[in-house]
Amino acid sequence: MTTSVQKSHLHRIVLNNGIVVLVAENQTADIIAARIFVRAGSSYESQEQAGLTHLLSAVLTKGCDGLSSLEIAEQVESVGASVSADTTADYFLLSLKTVTLDFSEIFTLAGRILRSPTFPEAEVELERRIALQDIRSQQEQPFTIAFDQLRDIMYQNHPYARSALGNEATMSRLTRADLVRFHQTHFRPDNIVISIAGRITPENAIALVEEVFGDWQSPPTEPLLRLDLPELTVEPQIKIKPQQTQQSIVMLGYLGPSVLSDDYAALKLLSTYLGNGLSSRLFVELREKLGLAYEVSAFYPTRLLRASFVVYMGTAPENTQIALSSLRKEVDLLSIMQLEEEALQAAKNKILGQYALGKQTNAQIAQVYGWYEILGLGIDFDRDFQETIASVSAADAMASACRYLREPYVSLVGQEEAVNSATAYFNP
Repeated sequence: MTTSVQKSHLHRIVLNNGIVVLVAENQTADIIAARIFVRAGSSYESQEQAGLTHLLSAVLTKGCDGLSSLEIAEQVESVGASVSADTTADYFLLSLKTVTLDFSEIFTLAGRILRSPTFPEAEVELERRIALQDIRSQQEQPFTIAFDQLRDIMYQNHPYARSALGNEATMSRLTRADLVRFHQTHFRPDNIVISIAGRITPENAIALVEEVFGDWQSPPTEPLLRLDLPELTVEPQIKIKPQQTQQSIVMLGYLGPSVLSDDYAALKLLSTYLGNGLSSRLFVELREKLGLAYEVSAFYPTRLLRASFVVYMGTAPENTQIALSSLRKEVDLLSIMQLEEEALQAAKNKILGQYALGKQTNAQIAQVYGWYEILGLGIDFDRDFQETIASVSAADAMASACRYLREPYVSLVGQEEAVNSATAYFNP
């Protein structure tokens, strides 16, 4: 028996087999977008198989029951549609977008791809070689090296420590059998959220999902696998990578809370205040006033588990030490001085404005609501997030900074003398 909930324009229905369906009817454009989320991101890989879900995302659309890679591509491209797969730490995603007339056909194709991929050996080998080239390419990019170092010391043996690509050793070992096993284990109806937005009624959307996925059943004797991950503790340290580069990458990381935390909204605001755009604190103080930064920014991604609050700067080698001390000082100030009301409101306006702009297209709408559902936040989070951001006070922001932004991990990449001399400053 299906269960349904309606919130204004959004309909949420749970099918008999456990699939959660979200439908946002939007008649303004002759486009329908769908996002099929699977609760099986890279966090569900073993350390020995790092990169598995990335490889799966690259191969999933390259063959399914009865169709070759070329035939899938021709069917999609003949109607100007798009179908693609991707993976993150917290979920796997199959995306599609079409004009309204062709949605039923392309959604049915997506169902075949999701349920019955064939993982052709030749495609697996080709995509593995491409992934290995990407891994080697990233090993030459100072920012990527610095970020990988930072994740490694922050998360250690936790899945969030790993690149989505894995490394050369793990990617080289992956086989077609590994993909088949992962797919059979995690791709099941009680592990899936389907989010649809566009010129389609909820009744027609549900009927189509039932037609494509209604006969799909989960194995009755095999319960869903649950993550059993190590506890994370804050143990600040510094890691350097001498490299003959034209600039130093200076990166500080703080182990922050997940999206489920009461501190999440305050830290989102502080990240926006520090490093989002040309008017941000780090840009104005460290680039415009002090001339230290080629680039400078901050980010705090939304994660189901403990997320990393990161500030970073690209600077001239001779400025490495002062860049490190200046970045640390700017973050430390958040725990010492309350933000002025004007600065706090500006950060709120920026984050809420960007949030609104991120829900303009049907693809964005399908993404946002499906993302919230797969993370377990529910369809009310869209409203709750905006209200919570608006209600954060300067005292709330300062208290969150005191809880999470006091003990940084440090990652440095650059010329040997520059990064070695900068380490003398570090005092966790």
